[in-house]
Amino acid sequence: MTAIESNVKLDAKGLACPMPIVRTKKVMKDLEAGQVLEVEATDKGSKADMKAWAESTGHQYLGTIEEGDVLKHYLRKASGEETAERTYPHVADHAQLEEKLQSGAPIVVLDVREAAEFAFEHIPNAVSMPLGELDKRMDELNKQDEIYVICRTGTRSDMAAQKLAANGFTDIVNVVPGMSGWGGQTKSMND
Repeated sequence: MTAIESNVKLDAKGLACPMPIVRTKKVMKDLEAGQVLEVEATDKGSKADMKAWAESTGHQYLGTIEEGDVLKHYLRKASGEETAERTYPHVADHAQLEEKLQSGAPIVVLDVREAAEFAFEHIPNAVSMPLGELDKRMDELNKQDEIYVICRTGTRSDMAAQKLAANGFTDIVNVVPGMSGWGGQTKSMND
C-alpha cells in the first residue's frame, strides 16, 4: 500500500468520543492552510465523526485507511475564511426533552451514536441512526417532524442537526449535553 504524506501526525488511539475530535481541533488550529493532518484512532465511530467535523468546519476530509484496529484519518486544513466552525443554534437541555417526552407530544428522538452505544442505553422509542449512516438513511425521517437529535455529549448530534437542516428538515433540536448526563428513563438490550 502507498504511504500517504502528512505534515503532522496525531495519536488519538485509545480515546473515545469526543476526545479524538477535541484533540484534532487543537492540532488543526496550529497547522497552516493546505497542510495535511493524519489522526490515528481506535474508536470506530471516529470515521463518521472526523468526516462530519471536517464538513462542519470547512476543512477537507481526505479519507480513512484501516490498518488492523487503527484508523488513520487524513484531513487537509482549509484557509481561515473557510473554517468558521458552525454550531447548530436550536438546542434543548435534558429537562426540556424530558418535558416534551412526558407531555406525549409527537416528537422523534434521533440517536446518532454508534449502534453499540445505543444498545447499551438509549431513550425509549428513540430511533438509532449512527452519524456515519445519516446521509444514506435520512429519507427514513419525515422532514416536518419535530426531531430531537442526541448523541453522547452533543458534538455528533450538533453535526447531525446541521446536516438535517441543510437537507430541508424544518424542526430540528440538538440535545445538549446528550446521553452522558441523561437522568431520564432509558432502555437497554437487556430490557
